[in-house]
Amino acid sequence: MRGGHKPTEPRSNLGRFVPEQMDVEEVKADGWRDHEIFVIPLSDPRLGWIERQVIAQAADRIYGRRRG
Repeated sequence: MRGGHKPTEPRSNLGRFVPEQMDVEEVKADGWRDHEIFVIPLSDPRLGWIERQVIAQAADRIYGRRRG
C-alpha cells in the first residue's frame, strides 16, 4: 500500500439494507420485559443447579421430554 491509504469499501445503493449485528442478550431481555418470553439455554453459567432443574422440569412438562 502506497501512502498509507486504507482500501475503501465498495459503495452501493444497497448498503442501507445490510443488516447490523444484533445484541442477542438485548433481544432476549426485551422479549422478557415486553412479552414475558424467557429464552435461556440450560448450559448458561448464570443458572445454578436448582434453577436448571426447575426450568428443565417446566419445559419437559409443557413441551415433552427432550430427545437424546
